[in-house]
Amino acid sequence: QGQLVESGGGLVQAGGSLSLSCLASGRTFSSYVMGWFRQAPGKEREFVAAITWNGGRTDYADSVKGRFTIARDNTKNTVYLQMNSLKPEDTAVYTCAARRGMLTTTPHRYDYWGQGTQVTVSS
Repeated sequence: QGQLVESGGGLVQAGGSLSLSCLASGRTFSSYVMGWFRQAPGKEREFVAAITWNGGRTDYADSVKGRFTIARDNTKNTVYLQMNSLKPEDTAVYTCAARRGMLTTTPHRYDYWGQGTQVTVSS
């Protein structure tokens, strides 16, 4: 059984940066697509970014392109989300997820989910 544990969330002012990490354990996720999703209060979960197993391809939501960067280190079983130029509308619970197969932005196609970490951006 695999587990994903996020860390790195917190409170930051608009324009600031945060770096999230997602540590995978319990199984080998090095062959899995890894994704980040977020959910703000009263809103549906939305795709943020995803990366293929070898980092050869990434995808981003339009709202974060140019500001967020996803990366992974399979030797450390960790996927990262570097978030720069944060905006109040980025406030949400950020969750990492994993799936076998092709990269997708659709949440229900992911098989493993973490518990999430809160990111709050003040104006």
